[in-house]
Amino acid sequence: MTEAGDSAGSPFDSAPGDEEDSGDMARGLAGYLLGLALATLLTAASFWVVSTHLIYGPGVPVAILVLAIAQMGIHLVFFLHITTAADNTNNILALAFGTLIVCLVVFGSLWIMANLDRNMMPMDRLIQMQR
Repeated sequence: MTEAGDSAGSPFDSAPGDEEDSGDMARGLAGYLLGLALATLLTAASFWVVSTHLIYGPGVPVAILVLAIAQMGIHLVFFLHITTAADNTNNILALAFGTLIVCLVVFGSLWIMANLDRNMMPMDRLIQMQR
């Protein structure tokens, strides 16, 4: 077991906020502030897209989807530090597995609800059976 101040392990094996010199801390803070600025800009852009008439009406959901995907990318890179580095392989696999599970739950629920709606008895026949 290692002590809290022990520097055993790889140099990439540290938690956010564990930077040792002020240069790394300033660079980390600058990264977080850049991520915050980009996320705020994308949020403001999505509100602008909905409120403006400059974008063709049926294209608004596509624009919102693109901005949402960009927002997720900003959060993954700047706040969760998911990069293509070799030490992030487990993080990327966990993210992919989590995304798969969420998609299975959402699309499975939609499929079940669509089948239930199609296979249900019409309401007028159900009321007649209760009398």
